[in-house]
Amino acid sequence: MSTTPHSVRTTDYHTAGEPFRIVDEDLPPVPGDTVAERRALALRLGPLDELRRLLVREPRGHSGMYGGFIVPPDDDGAHFGVLFWHKDGYSTACGHGTMALGAWAVDTGRVPAPDDGDVPVRIDVPSGRVTATVHRAGGRTTGVTFRNVPTRVLARKVPVTTTSGTVEVDLADSGACYVSVPARALGLDTTRASLPALVRAGREIRAAFPEHDVYGVILYDELPDTPTGPHQRNVTVFADGQIDRSPCGSGTSARLALLGDEGRLAPGDTFTHGSVADTVFTGRLLPGGVTEVTGVTYRTGTHTFVLDPHDDLGTGFLL
Repeated sequence: MSTTPHSVRTTDYHTAGEPFRIVDEDLPPVPGDTVAERRALALRLGPLDELRRLLVREPRGHSGMYGGFIVPPDDDGAHFGVLFWHKDGYSTACGHGTMALGAWAVDTGRVPAPDDGDVPVRIDVPSGRVTATVHRAGGRTTGVTFRNVPTRVLARKVPVTTTSGTVEVDLADSGACYVSVPARALGLDTTRASLPALVRAGREIRAAFPEHDVYGVILYDELPDTPTGPHQRNVTVFADGQIDRSPCGSGTSARLALLGDEGRLAPGDTFTHGSVADTVFTGRLLPGGVTEVTGVTYRTGTHTFVLDPHDDLGTGFLL
């Protein structure tokens, strides 16, 4: 406990309902020459991981909290790097976090932006270099478009045995590995009432792919197409049973790649992707497996979290 800072300052955002907590100071040294190397070392760095636990656990956080530590970029081609974290560790990709970071970079003046127009914010993440293009109008941010690393389809119609029966799933890598399955194949739908059953199913399916290091399971419902393309709603269960409140940024990239592989996305089509919180991302599939996902993100607060050295709960707990 003694190695954890007594106080740490954060700036919090939400992207389509999913939280993102940003720390750009009060960080212990993070060795490594690249963001990917720093992520590989992060779990072994006692002070840094104590800080993650302090911010994600109750009473300062909760099991659904997400965030990022700002670190140097791999080279001067990016504005900064980030280590994404959640309650179980450090992820390789995070689309909603990338959108929040784009807005934060503009809000703080780290990246100058016009009152009207677009500005790209280049960010090095463990899976590669991504871009958050911040859209501005009337002196405010109106949306952010996340351009991901190339996404590739890994496998189609893989049978998986669950307690609800055998289902066929698809796999795609969009900076992290996602499994996709229709919720109805499990006798479920993507409503709030189904969340406990969706989490159970997500955990079962993820456990069936230890060799793929699956990060998230996307359980989706088909909705009527919009005039511009396919429309789905999903619940993404990631890490150890966490629920993405947003439509999931990198998960939307995975869905775009699979829809393209199915021939359901024509050039210029827009995919509309909804969440259990009734928020929406829109996405486009570009040549070479490149995807762009657009959403809205808002600052929710700035905080100074304190760890009292006499606090018996230390870095906190998870229920």
